Amino acid sequence: MSQIAVPESAAVEAEATPRDLLLKMYRDMVTIRKFEETVYDVYSRGIMPGLAHLYTGMEAVAVGVCSALLPKDNVTSTHRGHGHLLAKGADPRPMFAELLGRATGYNKGKGGSMHITVMSLGMLGANGVVGGGIGIATGAALSAKVLGDGRVSISFFGDGAMNEGLYYESANMAALWKLPVVYVLENNCYGEYTSCERSTAGSQTARAEAMGIPTRTVDGNDVLAVYGAVQWAVAYARSGQGPAFVQCLTYRWRGHHMGDQGDTYGYRAQSEIEEWMLKCPIRRFRAYLAERGNSDPAALDAIDAEVQQLIDDAVEFAKNSPYPDPAEVLTDVYA
Repeated sequence: MSQIAVPESAAVEAEATPRDLLLKMYRDMVTIRKFEETVYDVYSRGIMPGLAHLYTGMEAVAVGVCSALLPKDNVTSTHRGHGHLLAKGADPRPMFAELLGRATGYNKGKGGSMHITVMSLGMLGANGVVGGGIGIATGAALSAKVLGDGRVSISFFGDGAMNEGLYYESANMAALWKLPVVYVLENNCYGEYTSCERSTAGSQTARAEAMGIPTRTVDGNDVLAVYGAVQWAVAYARSGQGPAFVQCLTYRWRGHHMGDQGDTYGYRAQSEIEEWMLKCPIRRFRAYLAERGNSDPAALDAIDAEVQQLIDDAVEFAKNSPYPDPAEVLTDVYA
């Protein structure tokens, strides 16, 4: 079905990116991949309540974006938000505890997969409402401009959210008031079960450009291409020139949610999924690191093993954590 043309890589030169940062990018992408694979396993064994929307295959977007941010910068996420949280520095242990509804979770087990918020990391929340984070990120950018504290807000959203009115209202305000916000469109070809071709008229970037917002479109499976584009966008926004827009072309390997096994509802062909899996962002970046001499396979294998142990420990931590006291249902609630 969906055959979006992916642009050539716009990756920054390896010489301009410190080796430590390159290896951190690799580790962060592997962390997201192993986290999501383990979520799938835990859910399949009936240990995790509720659904989850997995980020598998899209790791380069979250890592490329968050690698270009300062700790103080704000991020708003989506229903498919585990990768954004981990890339912004979240600990897998309270992440898993939150998914399992335990008191040691980031939000005491009450947020679950789609509503994790970590204010100390500038993560203003995952959001179960399509496009719901766009207004929050724009509001945070307004506060940053009023306070003059140099923060930039990042709003992650999918291609389906481009057809929500909230995007236009928020982007219009941001453009008029020159707010420091970067809109990051994770175009993974489908809004739930509907392809972009069937749901979205015209060009997504043209919608931003119509408001005078500068845009870039990059290969969302190339972490350095994403990183380079978001470096530009963040610098533009932080300098007081207003919002910027980055479209990342990528693909989710899994179905829309845990109950959708990829082609359950016949909305995409298995051959399409397999074609995109050949463009695996982690395998691609691993080859890049080896070719450029930034790391050898043994060192990368060691990172893989360390991350797997980290995730295994996180699951055990969550499973051994207590459930919240029933009285917690009345705390942290606005009336």
